[in-house]
Amino acid sequence: MKAILCGANGAMGKLIDGILGEEVIGRVSIDGENNVPKTFQELGIVPCDVVIDFSHHSAVSDVLAYAKAVGCAAVIGTTGHTPEEKELIYEAAGSIPVFYSGNMSLGIAVLCRLAKEAAAFFPDADIEIVEVHHNRKVDAPSGTAHMLFQAVKEVRPDAVAHCGRAGEGKREKNEIGIASLRLGNVVGVHEVHIYTGSQSLTLRHEAITRSMLAEGGVEAARFICGKPAGLYTMAQLLEEK
Repeated sequence: MKAILCGANGAMGKLIDGILGEEVIGRVSIDGENNVPKTFQELGIVPCDVVIDFSHHSAVSDVLAYAKAVGCAAVIGTTGHTPEEKELIYEAAGSIPVFYSGNMSLGIAVLCRLAKEAAAFFPDADIEIVEVHHNRKVDAPSGTAHMLFQAVKEVRPDAVAHCGRAGEGKREKNEIGIASLRLGNVVGVHEVHIYTGSQSLTLRHEAITRSMLAEGGVEAARFICGKPAGLYTMAQLLEEK
């Protein structure tokens, strides 16, 4: 596999670079440190199999434009995209293979599947989602929390996300509450609480180190290389495994 790495000087970029080694044939980073080009224009067209982006969601337009120009796949490992940026991702998937996930962890993919199955087994249960991250995270709820909500919504089409409770008013039956905590250096904790009145079930995933995201990003890149144009997620990767 021949990969271009966007966000190469960031924490995630360095982890992925360390895993892929010589398979990384081009790098881009907005800070320009370590003699890395700041832009794709500065890098120039480099034939490759995939562009892996772990920079910032605002770079998605440039990442997708470059992947389309080269004719390669794209792995979008950033979160917090605006509706307009998400539309760019969906449009690009019409001409190139695009891997897009709110979380690159295989463990989270399993958690989403389990949450969906549990919600189907307990159709009348109250379900709440809690996510905990470090105090520097800028978006809330996390992309992973949204993934978990969407997984539950697949079996509860009328479900509505209620992000952060405040004020007066009782909980509506179709609500899925999402609570966000920001504490110290927590890498990431996600919990799905299912309560029936007679019993409770808690599904929990804890990220020990950020290397799990880098490993997942590399798996996503290997998975998507050679695939036809389309939008791919961790669910498809999990099915193939």
